[in-house]
Amino acid sequence: MSLTVTPLSPAFGAEISGTDFREVPSPETIAQLNQAWLEHTVLVFRGQQLVEDDQRRFAACFGPVGERARPVTRRPEGAEYDGSFMLISNDRNQDGEPIGSLPDGELWFHHDMSYVPEPHKATILYAIHVPETGGNTRFANMYKAYDNVPKDLKQRLAGRQVLQIYDFAMTETVDIDGDTTGILQQWQPIFVINPETGRPALFISRLMSALIEGLDRAESDDILEQLFEISEDASIIYDHVWTQGDLLMWDNRCSIHARTDFPASERRLLRRCTVEGGPLPAAA
Repeated sequence: MSLTVTPLSPAFGAEISGTDFREVPSPETIAQLNQAWLEHTVLVFRGQQLVEDDQRRFAACFGPVGERARPVTRRPEGAEYDGSFMLISNDRNQDGEPIGSLPDGELWFHHDMSYVPEPHKATILYAIHVPETGGNTRFANMYKAYDNVPKDLKQRLAGRQVLQIYDFAMTETVDIDGDTTGILQQWQPIFVINPETGRPALFISRLMSALIEGLDRAESDDILEQLFEISEDASIIYDHVWTQGDLLMWDNRCSIHARTDFPASERRLLRRCTVEGGPLPAAA
């Protein structure tokens, strides 16, 4: 493959042309793609025609393919569906029940898998059907978010952790004052180092970050809201408008993503898999 890398926005992201992942990438191509991914965080590949095996093989070029965190009994796709894949879809069965996860409407900003000890480093999402309007995926650059945190607030939060907790809602946080038994949760550094680039990033999100360690609830809520606003600033966001056949790959360690609303009457079907990561070291 002869690759061309074209930056997508001032925030970050790049489109990679000259690819067809029905073919097995060469080691040289994989090295080029990995370097582009680490540099640009979000990669877009247009016009792909991929079955599950093609997408899985592509993901495996960058590490072990991840398993979903959602319990088998709570997967709308059914227990028999391949656990390395998630269908993100508003398709419904004959009883009117969604056959995919995250079916309709808006989805708040989040990191994938921030609520497990070793968050998956990459998400790979493939568009099979997309609505005519809406359903965009918005990405925020958390390297730039870290840079934009005021110095005094950085010093206040240095070395602290934040509780990441998620129960598979789309625009609703977990009530941590209630019973959280059985809900996936993990303390993570607020400021992390991407181990492959050595760069610091802010590691919080509106959907999943619930409490800063060592602070009372009111102060924690106030600071988290400041961090959410910093992380969602328009100047650090790339807004991806999907077309059928798009394949996206992004780095979960240094970006968050969200979804805009779209008409419930229009079909949206994407297929997701991930690449395993490791523990995230705290930024000094």
